[in-house]
Amino acid sequence: MNLAEHFPPLLKELGDLADREGISLYVVGGFIRDLLLAEDPAQVNRTDLDFTVEGDAIQFARLVKREFKARGMVVYRRFGTAMVQLEEYKLEFVTAREEWYVEHSRKPRVKKADLKSDLSRRDFTINAIAVGLNAANWGKVYDPFNGREDLQRRIIRTPLDPEMTFYDDPLRILRAIRFATRLRFKIEERTKEAIRKMAPRLEIVSNERITDEIFKILAARKPSIGFKLMDELGVLPYVFPELVEMKGVEQRQGFHHKDVFLHTLKVVDNVAEVSDKVELRFAALMHDVAKPRTKRFDEKAGWTFHGHDEIGARMMEGIAKRMRLPNDVKNYVQKLIRLHLRPIFLATEEVTDSAIRRLIVQAGDDLDDLLVLCRADITSGNPKRVEQHLKNFDFVMQRVHEVIEKDKLRAFQSPVRGDKIMEVCGIPPGPLVGKIKKAIEEAILDGRIPNDYDAAFQYLLEIKDQFLQEADTEKSAGRKEK
Repeated sequence: MNLAEHFPPLLKELGDLADREGISLYVVGGFIRDLLLAEDPAQVNRTDLDFTVEGDAIQFARLVKREFKARGMVVYRRFGTAMVQLEEYKLEFVTAREEWYVEHSRKPRVKKADLKSDLSRRDFTINAIAVGLNAANWGKVYDPFNGREDLQRRIIRTPLDPEMTFYDDPLRILRAIRFATRLRFKIEERTKEAIRKMAPRLEIVSNERITDEIFKILAARKPSIGFKLMDELGVLPYVFPELVEMKGVEQRQGFHHKDVFLHTLKVVDNVAEVSDKVELRFAALMHDVAKPRTKRFDEKAGWTFHGHDEIGARMMEGIAKRMRLPNDVKNYVQKLIRLHLRPIFLATEEVTDSAIRRLIVQAGDDLDDLLVLCRADITSGNPKRVEQHLKNFDFVMQRVHEVIEKDKLRAFQSPVRGDKIMEVCGIPPGPLVGKIKKAIEEAILDGRIPNDYDAAFQYLLEIKDQFLQEADTEKSAGRKEK
């Protein structure tokens, strides 16, 4: 393949600029890798581009910004790197360099070097391929570590000694697993052994960077590949100890429970087949996180995990803090963990409109995601059992849609607002207003009154005296105690 035929016109313009300045410029990394792998090169992302400069990358980036009237530029002077935002393009220019590391840091010290030295410092051979952009070498491929051969062999391998590669920058351990997951490649054996040996070095990597890699693995077509690799290579204890606790199956008196770790990965893959939403995939990874801590054996019922939904939601507080998750992601995952058993329970009992309404209101805007998770959670080695559970679940989904159509409860709130309650009852803002409003909502959810203003207002007139009398009684009791 003539790679240059598939380059965006911008690369020729950058090469011409480099020629005028007497600078050697190369495009490197993921763009070249993905072009070499692509069945349809037109589908490759060509807006996020990395360049190696034999010269001063920061000075060249400033020139690019000025010549092309780019709107933004960020400089990392210590590493000889600059990033330029040019229309839809994100261009990163790096001075060709060598790196070395101190023991307790993954931040390198650098010095200028030539192209081969620069490619040698890259994480994997498949990312250590460069293509010339100057007129004299336009389109020429530089592949000193046989990255193209590794692409054909579908393996992940480091350009230099893998132990030193992972010792210097242990985040590359997770990157190896991420590329193996995304590309469906094998990790070469020496590289695997180095990962096993260097896994404890992950303790020096920031939680934010680990979280970023975990979410990138979750974004793959089949995320379970990555988590199984983490387990196989001894990485899980250093990046996600809660998943380690899920492993194992116990047998007692003829009762056994399935391996929670493998079940969880199956659920994640099931979600990934129908949704690209990475937060939902993460919720699937977390939905049974408390099962190991709630596991009990009942002589009659066998293994139980009572309360694992609520306890799992509470565990997310600490997990989210460690992973530096935004509050909206934490709250979303907690909600799905808390509710993930509800649709299944509804499938095993006579489903009333009231029960369905409560589920709809509690799930709110995340109802569809909850239902995707619950359906994905139906896993078993027994096809007849799966078929029956799916039938039950489909029945619940049908009832959910019926109630939504009937009551239009997706954005449910009491039709009678707080200001009207205060006006009718002659009371100031306070807890009593909330109690009366909640009573109206409960009556609608229970199906005792329709979800419309007139019915809710009439109900307010019926119950207001009772609430006002109770409030007066509580006040009188409080005065007597004083």
